[in-house]
Amino acid sequence: MSTSALLSRPVAPATAQEQAAVTALISAPEAPVSGAPVYTPEAAALILVLTLLSPKEPKEPGER
Repeated sequence: MSTSALLSRPVAPATAQEQAAVTALISAPEAPVSGAPVYTPEAAALILVLTLLSPKEPKEPGER
């Protein structure tokens, strides 16, 4: 299937500026590392240990 069958009218070729703009958009480098938070199992284990080692709630004076 040719592209002329898909278009209702002929499309003009891109100008040098348009080609440069598209090339710049396509070849733009991506950031190597995002700023998104990363899951770390060590931190989860540390929070669990700190929760288990935290002091218990004080009892009311009449509950002995």
